[in-house]
Amino acid sequence: MATVKVRNLKNKEVGDVELSDAIFGVELNESLIHAAVRNYLANRRQGTSATKTRGNVSGSGRKLWKQKGTGRARIASLRSPLWKGGGNVHGPQPRDWSYKMPKKMRRGALRSALSERLREGNLIVIDDFSFENPKTREFLGVMSDLGFGDKKKATKTLIVDSLDNSNLILASRNVQKTKITNGYGLNVYDIIYHEKLLISKSAIEEINHLLDPQREKGEASEDTLTEEKPEAKKTAKAKTAAKPRAKTAAGKKAAKPKKGAAK
Repeated sequence: MATVKVRNLKNKEVGDVELSDAIFGVELNESLIHAAVRNYLANRRQGTSATKTRGNVSGSGRKLWKQKGTGRARIASLRSPLWKGGGNVHGPQPRDWSYKMPKKMRRGALRSALSERLREGNLIVIDDFSFENPKTREFLGVMSDLGFGDKKKATKTLIVDSLDNSNLILASRNVQKTKITNGYGLNVYDIIYHEKLLISKSAIEEINHLLDPQREKGEASEDTLTEEKPEAKKTAKAKTAAKPRAKTAAGKKAAKPKKGAAK
């Protein structure tokens, strides 16, 4: 396990924390991170771009001149795409760009991105983001103490902490290139976009729980159990349905000799 120094808001070391190698010690997988970023951007698209076809354009449907005898090209409608102001052909229409990505791939991309930030030295663990008042001045003072207070060029910073910390959210919402999220809202795009990653100790525990590979194995075993249960029910129903059929068949065989005996 990798050991990382824990710092307070005054940039002083107050302890150590061990990070799991299964989450923060994974090799860089660029293709997996690229696929996860493309999936995130595709799911974020609104898909509302649209063009007007000849059925949506305003204009008369009257035939402008007769079919033959004028020497001009034949025409049916003013809303034809051949005319200025007419409809558009094969233009973009509203659609859903989102698609699903397997959970194992998405979590694997998160592990790879977090591990790379740790190897770069851009992952900093903070003891606690506690602010007495929701003041932007206090937040900027903390950022300058941590070394991110360059006025000429603001550092893109991602802070991972509980969303219940209202003072932190209110103090940082007017600061450019700074985003606050929790462990459940952490995604690959934000990790790649922001240069620095500040994580609280409580958020580290939350990330360890969410991205634990053993947790994925447990989910896979639960899925197999749920798939096996309906099959077992079907076999039980088939057995119960087969028993009455056998009785009726036996009853028919026993009834035949009685009819012959009566004759």
